[in-house]
Amino acid sequence: MANKVEKVAELTGLFQNSNAVFLTEYRGLTVSQLKELRRSISADATYAVAKNTLIEIAAKNAGVAAFDGQLFGPTALAFATGDAVTVAKALRDFAKANPLLVVKTGVLDGIALTAEEVKKLADLESREVLLAKAAGLFKAPMFKAAYTTQAPLSQAVRVIDALRAKLAA
Repeated sequence: MANKVEKVAELTGLFQNSNAVFLTEYRGLTVSQLKELRRSISADATYAVAKNTLIEIAAKNAGVAAFDGQLFGPTALAFATGDAVTVAKALRDFAKANPLLVVKTGVLDGIALTAEEVKKLADLESREVLLAKAAGLFKAPMFKAAYTTQAPLSQAVRVIDALRAKLAA
């Protein structure tokens, strides 16, 4: 009994400290495949296998209702503390290589996601790529403005230089 209370407390803490949680079914995967999955997401997430009743209690304790009706079969959760898109991509890629892994649903910043929405999240570009694109979009108008203001000055200098050369001749 004490072990179950500890597990619920651990899961509740993971729910509260994660910006995204993905509910998966791993029926048929081997222990080595699960270890491989854990390694692939370890930088950004924790992958936890638990009994459905314990997950249900911990989710309610954390105020997460997105998994209601989804807790059946062998269930595991990916608790993302890093980039949720990276974790969703890793789960998608692992599921392609190992079709026995099924991503059922998820929660991102308190918003429930369907399996299809988790797939769309996985298709997004990483945070770094999106930030680089945004920086490029901001840089282009500034470069254009700087060029536009400098062009008349350089043109004026060339005209004055040409006039000076003509007067000297």
